[in-house]
Amino acid sequence: MWLINKPQMNRILLLFFTTIFYAPAFSQTGVKGKLIDQSENSPLEYASVAIYQTKDSLLVTGAVTDQDGTFSLENLKSGDYYLLAQFMGYEPKVVSGITISKNQLLDLGTIMLSPDQQLLSEVEVSGKKFTTMNQVDRQVYNSDNFLTSQGGTATDVLRNLPAVSINAQGEISVRGTTGFVVMVNGKPTQSSPEALLSQLPANAVEKIELVTSPSAKYDPEGKAGIINIITKKGVTDGTFVQVNAKIGAPSIEPYDNQDNPQRYGADFTINHKKGKWDLSLGGNFLRNDINGRREGNVYTISGDTTTYFPSDGERSTDAKTYSGRFTLGFNPNESNDFSLGFYAGKKTADRTADIHYYDNHAEVDGERIYTMQYYNENLRIRRGDFVLGSLDYKHTFQNESQISGSFLYEYTMLGGPTTNRNLGYPDTSIIYQDEYNTNDNPLHGTRAQLDYKTAPKPFGTLEFGYQYRLLNHTGDFVYERKNNETGAFELVPEFSSRVDLNRVLHSGYGQLTGAKGKWNYSAGARVEIMDRTLDLTDKAGTVDTTYLYDFVKLYPSASLQYSLNEDLQLKTSYSRRVERTTTFKMNPFPEREHSETLEQGDPTLLPEFVDLVEVSVVKDFGENSFTATTYFRNVQNLVNRVNTVYNDTILNRIYSNVGTGKSLGLEVGLELNPTDWWQIFAGTNVYHYSIEGEFDNRPIDSESWIYSINANTSFNFGKNWEAQLTVNYLSPTNTAQGEDSRFLSPNLNIKKTFLDGRLSATMQWQNIDMGLLSTNEQRITTWREGEFYTTTNYVYEVDIIQFNLSYTFNKLKNNSKFIKSEFGEKEF
Repeated sequence: MWLINKPQMNRILLLFFTTIFYAPAFSQTGVKGKLIDQSENSPLEYASVAIYQTKDSLLVTGAVTDQDGTFSLENLKSGDYYLLAQFMGYEPKVVSGITISKNQLLDLGTIMLSPDQQLLSEVEVSGKKFTTMNQVDRQVYNSDNFLTSQGGTATDVLRNLPAVSINAQGEISVRGTTGFVVMVNGKPTQSSPEALLSQLPANAVEKIELVTSPSAKYDPEGKAGIINIITKKGVTDGTFVQVNAKIGAPSIEPYDNQDNPQRYGADFTINHKKGKWDLSLGGNFLRNDINGRREGNVYTISGDTTTYFPSDGERSTDAKTYSGRFTLGFNPNESNDFSLGFYAGKKTADRTADIHYYDNHAEVDGERIYTMQYYNENLRIRRGDFVLGSLDYKHTFQNESQISGSFLYEYTMLGGPTTNRNLGYPDTSIIYQDEYNTNDNPLHGTRAQLDYKTAPKPFGTLEFGYQYRLLNHTGDFVYERKNNETGAFELVPEFSSRVDLNRVLHSGYGQLTGAKGKWNYSAGARVEIMDRTLDLTDKAGTVDTTYLYDFVKLYPSASLQYSLNEDLQLKTSYSRRVERTTTFKMNPFPEREHSETLEQGDPTLLPEFVDLVEVSVVKDFGENSFTATTYFRNVQNLVNRVNTVYNDTILNRIYSNVGTGKSLGLEVGLELNPTDWWQIFAGTNVYHYSIEGEFDNRPIDSESWIYSINANTSFNFGKNWEAQLTVNYLSPTNTAQGEDSRFLSPNLNIKKTFLDGRLSATMQWQNIDMGLLSTNEQRITTWREGEFYTTTNYVYEVDIIQFNLSYTFNKLKNNSKFIKSEFGEKEF
């Protein structure tokens, strides 16, 4: 329901609409304009402009251009000035003879910058752009420099960034936490990062922006911040067509899996821009299977009896994705911008875990009281069919103030069955237990947003906004067990339920951003009102409970940057954020994951609230750069998956608020260009992580030093040949009840381009192992003294060879922008 009667929201809306109607009346004294690449007629984002007094050449102020190349310099006195515009790789340009009168915002129009011909010849030889660009509130990474990602997905691009690590399960973390939000072209989503990024082709990604301490204008969701994916774009009229295909070679290493993995796919992008219209079409299919094994051992203690169940068997995944996208943009004039988008898709992930429990036994005082073995057939099918649409509008006033609105609606059907059969061994015709559980989870999500940005004032630019979000997610969970006497499947009420979640969010923000001399600053706050209702009903009709939770929270943020000179900047920032819980983590009815594992949620689970402080230094020296950031993150209501003993051979995994998590760390990034044919890009993140709290009336106190290394070195051999070697390493990581072991993944790519760059062929050697490195495997261990111990080693496929082909039918830049799932991906 709408909560507009609440006083907090009334104050937000009053402030918002007051600003909309009265802010344009303010007058400014200064200049504005737009920087354009003369060779391609495209806007120059992040270019720098500075204005000087004519009489003494004294620097007055400066700014950085927006995404559309525009800039505005305010709070100037009447007088005569000249302007200097410059950008790396372009000839600087001076605009002289500027005379400004009081209360006049002089429009300098379009300023053309010409590429630096000397630098162009160097780039032609090296074939490389700069990998990293540091901005006031973010780090920007150029994806073209990561050869190991080409032909893959956006996930493959991310694994190269200094702050990012990816474990054996494919979970992505930023500075050690998995809670972050993905944006596409600045458009927020509420999607699972792993699910969303694995669908976006790396070939379509131009840049990745990492915003670890976002400002108040962004939704506060995501305890690690925001990853913004910028797709390739251009502004010239014409048609862009790109087709990509990939195929994997047969597996090199055997894993005794029932089926051989299949890896192939194709995607296409068509972008047609003419005059006021901009049309984009895209589609893709990807089959990306991964073979592997699972080796485990679990024992539980009950009184004087210890029960063991070691295991070994298949752990593989067959993954298929189909999707189609459509976006239509219309710009009737410079003041108005409309965009309509649709996105639909179907994906499945079939996880097979056929495990042999080869020495299941119990002991009393070291003596066995029984011994048995059995075979568990386990297949978990997860599917997600979805369709969504969005409508966006932006209006720019004559004084450069802007108002924009957007609406998104999504329908998603999530679910899928799990079959779990415990059979005799070696005689698998014996059926000890045959179980089946499935669920249907239709989801309806709506987001409406309204934003206003004032024209620049003497003190900076003001931004205000309001957002409404509605999530309705129902779940019908059915758990059945076969009656071995009758042969019929019978409902198990304690594992079967119906869940109905409704979550309504209202939020409003105010943000100030400005620059003065060598200082850049930003400060703001966001107020959020949340109302959450969770209805639970079991299939037996004995439980019918409603859980209510609501809050009003303030999320402040601030950042400050000081430029000692053009090559050295100091930055500091603070932000407060939230990580909201998913329906899966709130369903208290257990789900059978494996023979020895149940998994359930907590309907009273609280959101995680996060405070983050950062201090950074950025140093550029020639064609090289160095970045160092120290940070402290405090997480309240920390959510971890913890174990309890369900019975003598089954553990119950429960998502619970276990206390407080604290991280104190240092992130370092280094980019070196020793020669015009050799580039090194490396980053490391080192931090101390501690968890303090309790679970099940027992204290939790865990701490550890953790580090990750992402490094790659690239070589250009001439004649359109390139190679890149990448190493990703994650050290052992502590959890609330144990430790995850280290994870290693080396990769090699060799690329050859043809036909003046329109055709490229790439060979990828992924997870290099050769029987020497223990690559692409990770051991997960948990324990609780006097109750249980469990360790599982996930061993996934190594020495994977893949081939990718990419062909572009013309050399226009890709301007396609597609919408992304806001709600359903997070549940998948």
